[in-house]
Amino acid sequence: MMPPPRKPREKAPDSEKITLNLGFVDLGRIDLLVQEGFYSNRSDFIRTAIRNQLDGHGDVVTRSIQRNTMELGLRDYSRAELEALRDAGEVLHVKVVGLARIAPDVTPELARAVIGSLTVLGALQATADIRKALADRIH
Repeated sequence: MMPPPRKPREKAPDSEKITLNLGFVDLGRIDLLVQEGFYSNRSDFIRTAIRNQLDGHGDVVTRSIQRNTMELGLRDYSRAELEALRDAGEVLHVKVVGLARIAPDVTPELARAVIGSLTVLGALQATADIRKALADRIH
């Protein structure tokens, strides 16, 4: 007897889609730079412009992260980690700049017992049940 086929793992996106509105003149100027070969497409221009702005304000971002004791980058919260915190009677105040992921096997009850507040500047990946359970704690 063969084991049941494995369900393919969903690949987590490594970026977030945003939408922005630009005036026609600015859009035309971007298209001109793309046409002249400075950028491969509009998205390449916009990503480069955003990175340049972030680099220019890097010291401000760093100071803010330190002041707010935020974690920068990817932060995973596993069921085992949250259970250990619950068992120790600790409350977690999540502050992440980047991507915060709560493991899919974390129950809404465990999340509410451990997570006192949740601030994510970037993206949060969590089940719909977890989001609903923490709705009053997400800032």
